[in-house]
Amino acid sequence: MTALVLTAHGSKDPRSAANVRAVASRIALLRPDLDVRIAFLEQNSPNLVDVLGGLPDVRKAVVSPLLLASAYHARVDIPKQIVRAGAHGARQAGVLGEDDRLVSVVRERLAEVGVCARDCEVGVLVVAIGSSDRAVNARTATVAAKLAAETRWAGAATAFVTGPQPSVAQAADRLRSRGARRLVVAPWFLGPGRLPDRVQAFAHHEGVAMAAPLGAHRLVAETVLDRFEEALAGPAAAA
Repeated sequence: MTALVLTAHGSKDPRSAANVRAVASRIALLRPDLDVRIAFLEQNSPNLVDVLGGLPDVRKAVVSPLLLASAYHARVDIPKQIVRAGAHGARQAGVLGEDDRLVSVVRERLAEVGVCARDCEVGVLVVAIGSSDRAVNARTATVAAKLAAETRWAGAATAFVTGPQPSVAQAADRLRSRGARRLVVAPWFLGPGRLPDRVQAFAHHEGVAMAAPLGAHRLVAETVLDRFEEALAGPAAAA
């Protein structure tokens, strides 16, 4: 049985781990033929090294990052832990990235807080975790453009809650300068946690609505499975 090891960063906030478990449950329902397991890089257990060490055959394992961006944790941390586990023959799937299906989930979340594509007064503030890698941030910034396509919004802008500019406040000011009379925050986060709470505090202070994160939506699970299948067709992560 092939193992899909759904690997998240980990958080001190229990809601984050609960969301990981919910995504794993979705995946298991979609693919009952897979041995779906959960692992974390830090903060939570079980650790990725321990999970890989407990598999009967790591050559049938795919480490599937539950991460949006191909930043440090995907490029450095996961490969290091695969090697540390001695998981020779294991594969590593790609991150979820700026997949169109995930963008459609954000649209759903925005609709849930009353955002209409025809509203020319609304400005959508896409808030994500920043990276020290400019190329990663540039890819993340494409989400706002995808969201705004074929809408009449006053605009959509990207902000980073950590790291690079623009900050959430700076991006909000830019949208207002472009004519947005009503702002709505669209979090580019997989689940709840401390950083989304920081964004929520800003939204509350500014009196603007904030949509829910991506969560355990079916399309999140489907995107994980697509990356899993791509990895199965490729070379092993550690040989």
